[in-house]
Amino acid sequence: MTDHTIAGYLRKKRNWSWPGCANSILLCALLIFAWELGVRLGGVPAYLLPPPSVIFARMVSEFDEILYHSSITTIEVVVGFGLSILVSIPLAAVLSQFRALERALYPILVASQTIPKVAIAPLIVVWFGFGPLPKILIAFLICFFPIVVDALIGFRSTPKEVIWLARSMGASRWRIFLNFQVPGALPNIFAGLKVASTLAVVGAVVGEFVAADRGLGYQLILANGTLDVSLSFAVLVVLSLIGVALFAIVDLAERLMLPWHVSQRINQKR
Repeated sequence: MTDHTIAGYLRKKRNWSWPGCANSILLCALLIFAWELGVRLGGVPAYLLPPPSVIFARMVSEFDEILYHSSITTIEVVVGFGLSILVSIPLAAVLSQFRALERALYPILVASQTIPKVAIAPLIVVWFGFGPLPKILIAFLICFFPIVVDALIGFRSTPKEVIWLARSMGASRWRIFLNFQVPGALPNIFAGLKVASTLAVVGAVVGEFVAADRGLGYQLILANGTLDVSLSFAVLVVLSLIGVALFAIVDLAERLMLPWHVSQRINQKR
């Protein structure tokens, strides 16, 4: 082993730090242990608050059923979230280039978000039937606005001095948008995507609450109707895992695409 290799190895050992995710895992384990211990020692009935061990056992016993309904809900969440990305980001790009269109359309977008999605969910079911399409559309509507707002702010945050300099060097409007505004907007876009990734699960479940014969929302309604509290908690855990997984995918994409951003450099230093 050469001196350089030894020095590099020692440097890595010295700079090693506790993985960031380990803190969250440890905290979750402590909370689950406290929950289990509190329920057991407190004599809380399982029909009021089941301990985590009972919930986990129910997830294992109902694995096939939960897996089937989870696949349905996951498809609705992913498709609705993907559709919101395909529509929201191009719309924000167009609005950032045409201020008159933005002034005309932006108030309408804001007004549309003041209407509770739970209130219009029955109408969407009436219009589009009882299949997966209404759930996808509700997830899309909930995810749509955060992405539009954050992307629009990102596209408009390019310093004017940069735009003036690019124009003085003969850059076209398209070149300025592609080479300066898009890279500058990516941090804001990913911020909107992170918010929307958690809301997509809410949208799909809201649609399943209104009208569905499958999906985790449907399974949750059945469990609540029969006062099956352990199954209700099991479904809620799976819904949370779906949302966390989607958020983690977006976060990973941000880390891969934005290694130069200040937030990523700060995370690496920690």
